[in-house]
Amino acid sequence: MLAALVVGGIGAVWARTRRVVTTPAERAVHATLHTASLAARPLRRGLDATSAEEAAPHLRTLTGAQAVALLDADGNRLAWHGLYEGLAHQMHDAAARAIEGERRVLVGHGDLARGPEEIAARAVIAEPLIIDNVGVVGVLGVVTTTEPGPAMLGVLAEVAGYACSQIELAELDASRARLDRAEVRALRAQISPHFIYNALNTVASFVRTDPDRARELLLEFADFTRYSFRSAGEYTVLADELRNIDRYLTLERARFGNALDVRLQIAPEVLGVVLPFLALQPLVENAVRHGIAGKPTRAGTIGIVAADEGTDCVISVEDDGIGMDPELLRSGSLDAVADREDSSVKESAHVGLANVDDRLRAAFGNDYGLVVETAPGAGTKVSMRVPKFRPGIRP
Repeated sequence: MLAALVVGGIGAVWARTRRVVTTPAERAVHATLHTASLAARPLRRGLDATSAEEAAPHLRTLTGAQAVALLDADGNRLAWHGLYEGLAHQMHDAAARAIEGERRVLVGHGDLARGPEEIAARAVIAEPLIIDNVGVVGVLGVVTTTEPGPAMLGVLAEVAGYACSQIELAELDASRARLDRAEVRALRAQISPHFIYNALNTVASFVRTDPDRARELLLEFADFTRYSFRSAGEYTVLADELRNIDRYLTLERARFGNALDVRLQIAPEVLGVVLPFLALQPLVENAVRHGIAGKPTRAGTIGIVAADEGTDCVISVEDDGIGMDPELLRSGSLDAVADREDSSVKESAHVGLANVDDRLRAAFGNDYGLVVETAPGAGTKVSMRVPKFRPGIRP
């Protein structure tokens, strides 16, 4: 009984304290911020009929209007929430003028053609949604039953500005996705033509002497190109990336023979980690072409390690090849790793390290770029750190 009384007493004190601290103004601010966040979620997907329908009720709450309309950049209605839908045609006309003039259009009650059901309406206001360097992306329209004064117009402008900021973020997300796709296409284009030529040449060399081996290598080459040029997604899982790298190395080992030694050390628990598509392939190709093929003996070892490090997975590709001068890296170009004096290797200078570094940082933040360790004659080690989980990123 005593314990129950003590707990009950603490609860009562906490409740009294909460009522004192949480003032009406604070509750109003909290409610406004919550409503704004509800409106932001659909608008972050861009302005279309679905997002407009979801956002309109919350925008109406923020403006305090009797009705809210959202229209696209051509003046087409996307959503209407609230009363007085009979004024939709006049809202359309006001929106068209707002789009053309890129300014607010206010139609007062004296100019409104109202039926019996809209007699209480005092104004229709069309506020253009304008994004810098883009222009008008839509219109936020309201119907109000009070005379629109400076305070109401100021609130409408602020809500329209907030909606614009969310739509702009959606545009940036879409641009980033388009950039990711463009970078993947660029990376595919950078898959060494010499590798393709050499792989097919290797297959041809086995056609007469070992037809079964030639058939096996041709299938590996087909699977390698099918994966590398797939159209689905900007991300993949480590297991699939490693599987494709195994195909690549099978073809290279057929060319180099016993001169190419590959050592793998992969923690099973990181095989499902999601990383940018073709993020690991350029590191391995760089190790083969500039670590091993660049050596006078044309022989060497490549190590691929994927380790579990808490919330992250650390992947590294290391070769015992010719290495390079670290000063070239400090000059700011990761693709300097691929620049060699030997003209036979220099052609593939843009093997994609800078591309991979940019994509890692864009996906996970600046703490997740490539790290390169190298010195002349000491080989090269390229490492990447990838979070095991990141919201919104999936294969």
